[in-house]
Amino acid sequence: ASALNRKESRGGHAREDYPNRDDTNYMRHTMAYKEGTKLLSDVRLDYKPVVQTRYEPMERKY
Repeated sequence: ASALNRKESRGGHAREDYPNRDDTNYMRHTMAYKEGTKLLSDVRLDYKPVVQTRYEPMERKY
């Protein structure tokens, strides 16, 4: 649910429809909470900010 919600590619979550990473909108941790008995329809997403420490984020080059 979390990866499908992101409109970007980041790390191991690559999307052909959104090939680039988007730090402006998605530099945050996605938290998924199961709130019922159904599969994806009962998942609530919330977000926590990323705390910047010693290393600045940068795009990985493979």
